[in-house]
Amino acid sequence: MDKMKLNCDLGESFGNWTMGLDEQVMPYIDQANIACGFHAGDPLVMQKTLERAKKHKVSIGAHPSYPDLVGFGRRSMNCSHDEIVALVKYQIAAIDGVAQSLGLELEYVKPHGALYNDMMAKENVREAILSALASYHKPLKLMLQACANITAHKAQAKTFNIEVLSEAFADRCYDDDGKLLSRTKTGAVHNKEKMLAQVKQLTEQGSVTTISGNTLILKADSLCVHGDNIEGVHAIAAIRELIG
Repeated sequence: MDKMKLNCDLGESFGNWTMGLDEQVMPYIDQANIACGFHAGDPLVMQKTLERAKKHKVSIGAHPSYPDLVGFGRRSMNCSHDEIVALVKYQIAAIDGVAQSLGLELEYVKPHGALYNDMMAKENVREAILSALASYHKPLKLMLQACANITAHKAQAKTFNIEVLSEAFADRCYDDDGKLLSRTKTGAVHNKEKMLAQVKQLTEQGSVTTISGNTLILKADSLCVHGDNIEGVHAIAAIRELIG
């Protein structure tokens, strides 16, 4: 089994507004999911984030969202199939274009916030995102949540000739159904101690403990620490050591 990689959502600042500690995180990660402007990330932020990724030899992925700058992409929108295809391709093209100007290759796509949650819950949203990737001019992988339905999701992606990367989360608590516990609920985001315990369990046992104490088996290619979770960012060195 390949060693699990470490990914982080980055480039989520905008103008004079700063989100995350990108400079501190980049030396420790394998994959950077970079905001494309719809929930965060203006052109200068995108360029600087890509330059940091290049410096530290980090793989890059697009981190597209619904067009929801005010809500940081965390509000679901009732978009049509064609709208989702278009907004995802638009954002991919933006980050890919800047990346190519720096001699970098975009490798995958990981939707953000509500678009990610809708992708995991709704087949039509997932299909629209897969359609966007399939119609792009070069192959891109899709990163989605490691879950009980991962085999079915991979089969669906295969019909579009899209390879799937599955991810688990270091800093988020899991509900008993395998979904992430809603951020509106107490305990949804782990503190450093719980985070490191969850990472250790994932690396040693391939499982997490849910909110009710149940054991959930997860097979993940990558482990996510959110760039807007300051405790997670501060624990990044310890997480890196745990996953090797």
